[in-house]
Amino acid sequence: MDKKIAWTILILILTGCSINDTHTASKVTQPFCIPDSLMNQIKTDTISFRPVVEELKLIGKVTFDQDKVVKLYPMVSGNVLEVNVALGDHVEKGQVLAIVNSAEIAAAENDIISAQANLAIAEKNFSSMENLYKSGIASEKEYLAAGNEREKSRSELNKVTTVLSIYGGAHSHYIIKSPISGFIVEKFINPNMQIRPDNSTNLFTISDLKRVWILANVYESDIAGIAEGEKAGVTTISYPGKIFAGTIDKIYNVLDPDNKTMKVRIQLDNPDNMLKPEMFANVVIQQVKDTSMLAVPAKSVVFDRNKYWVLVYRGRCNVQTRQIDIVKSTSLFTYIRSGVIPGEKVIANRQLLIYNAIAQ
Repeated sequence: MDKKIAWTILILILTGCSINDTHTASKVTQPFCIPDSLMNQIKTDTISFRPVVEELKLIGKVTFDQDKVVKLYPMVSGNVLEVNVALGDHVEKGQVLAIVNSAEIAAAENDIISAQANLAIAEKNFSSMENLYKSGIASEKEYLAAGNEREKSRSELNKVTTVLSIYGGAHSHYIIKSPISGFIVEKFINPNMQIRPDNSTNLFTISDLKRVWILANVYESDIAGIAEGEKAGVTTISYPGKIFAGTIDKIYNVLDPDNKTMKVRIQLDNPDNMLKPEMFANVVIQQVKDTSMLAVPAKSVVFDRNKYWVLVYRGRCNVQTRQIDIVKSTSLFTYIRSGVIPGEKVIANRQLLIYNAIAQ
């Protein structure tokens, strides 16, 4: 009986040791390795000293390049027969925008017919007078007078022809054509509408949107830090993440009496017509200083537990979380006082996924 009890105790001891050993083995943590699917997506950046950049953030809006805007006003009165374009349409130079039935065009065409008839008579009289003068029958005074009448008739015909060409008229119609290629950004004309040249309202506004302006407001406290020629990055609500690069090319040295701000103008190329007039714009003016500091991409920094962290990359299975002490951050870089050393690599994207996996 004692032997059976002894064997039972021995088996329990051995079994307990085996369970403990197994439990201890399960507590051994394996190093974190970045999965293949994520490894193909991550990017790294080398920590280095970079020039310190101050950023000034402004609010503005997109507007037309006023050097590329044409407003069309009626040159004659009449009744609108056709309007061939709508607001927002793209038009080519010389394209017919509208046709107006005009009594003034009809009168100008009649003037041309009359001037042509008068010139034909003057040409005939001059030819006859020239023959008489050469025969000695007509005096030189009469010959010169006939020549003057011919020149007056020619001048009158040129005048009425030029007027009609300026009007762009034909067959009693005033034809409105686009003087430039661009977009119809304003339209104040409709079929059957009566128009008059003394009306101060334009019929069309056409703008070439291949280049636009950003008008941004600068508060008094920031005026001293603004200068022509500084680079600017522009973002809009419509295209998040898309940065449009431009340059401050004009400073309006007058403050708005209502909001006490000064306007600056930024010119932007707009080849794909992405930027539309009246869009709100966020403007970041970058001013490079003479000093430099240790910096990492701003997107690589993780904020957790009221501290800032980066992921130092040494290999797929060797990624360290490193607490950093930051000085300041801009839209592009975070400047660091301590926590990393130059030459180390940090994960610059997808870092939050990896940080959460390591921190678990």
